[in-house]
Amino acid sequence: MSLSALSPITTPLLPNISIPPLLGASLEELTAWVVQQGQPAYRGKQLHSFIYQQGVRSLCDISVFSKQWRGSLANIPIGRSTIHHRSVAPDDTVKYLLQLDDGEIIEAVGIPTFPRDGARERWGNREIRKVDNEKSLDRLTVCVSTQVGCPMACDFCATGKGGYKRNLTRSEIVDQVLTVQEDFQQRVSNVVFMGMGEPLLNTANVLSAVKSLNKDVGIGQRSLTVSTVGIRDRIRELAEHQLQVTLAVSLHAPNQTLREKLIPSARSYPLEDLLTECREYVEITGRRVSFEYVLLAGVNDLPEHALELSQRLRGFQSHVNLIPYNPISEVDYKRPNSDRINAFFNILKQQQTAVSVRYSRGLEADAACGQLRRS
Repeated sequence: MSLSALSPITTPLLPNISIPPLLGASLEELTAWVVQQGQPAYRGKQLHSFIYQQGVRSLCDISVFSKQWRGSLANIPIGRSTIHHRSVAPDDTVKYLLQLDDGEIIEAVGIPTFPRDGARERWGNREIRKVDNEKSLDRLTVCVSTQVGCPMACDFCATGKGGYKRNLTRSEIVDQVLTVQEDFQQRVSNVVFMGMGEPLLNTANVLSAVKSLNKDVGIGQRSLTVSTVGIRDRIRELAEHQLQVTLAVSLHAPNQTLREKLIPSARSYPLEDLLTECREYVEITGRRVSFEYVLLAGVNDLPEHALELSQRLRGFQSHVNLIPYNPISEVDYKRPNSDRINAFFNILKQQQTAVSVRYSRGLEADAACGQLRRS
């Protein structure tokens, strides 16, 4: 239901009437809504500021609104979650378990990057850096979830082991960013849609959240990354929106046979079809594709795998992120040693494949890539 579809609030709302949260709505949508409630248009700008800049959690707390109008807004949800649990890893990464209105739990991760010459100090119950006598981080990245659980069931990933419950709404996605921003008391600079769930199985809400994070929260599209394991026709659909976001495709294998063992959905969406769609994405958007490749010791990290991967991506405007495996309890996969990782990296480099190694943050707090499990 769009905000403009709501009836003017003149009588107390009945408990069984579902009202969409305001979080995620644009300035134009909020302005149209307040006018529909019989308020002057400038209230829309005030409401937008209180939601996105001041992080208000209840309309009753907006002091610039009249007491009478605030009283009539008590049942209108903004769409904020509550922090169910918070844990900090030794590398300062913070994992949040967020409780939604229906009681479901999701995970979001705050990943700070500190200035190299900053001095560490403690502020409250979290660590940040102090630069020029002011609290500041060089960059703050938020890893957001897009579903409660995940239906993809990748063999090495903890999220898929817990099953799938539902898609997240636009407001539930945007809320994760505001929650981390408030907790760190620092503006979020980057957002990666790499948490729980498959973003391209929730395309409408993900695209709406991207728009809101860009226009309302003020994060540039080039600082947003949407990750996918590959859903037929959805990458092409994403390309047609002509966004400036980064597309990250979870590849994890250089051939169809091995990919099917690691990613069950690959059986119905062959690797060649996926790569064809990725090439179309490059042609339509002019932006390269990032390929995520989790290195599993003795499984997909052999020299022949590196050579096959480089051949498959030859002539492709792409970049490969090698991710040493982050262990979970349900399976016996191992992380390769540094020699194996370096050998794989060097082969890709020698074959003129753009490549980097990404060591995941938050490992000790089970907040690293592939470790999110709602607990």
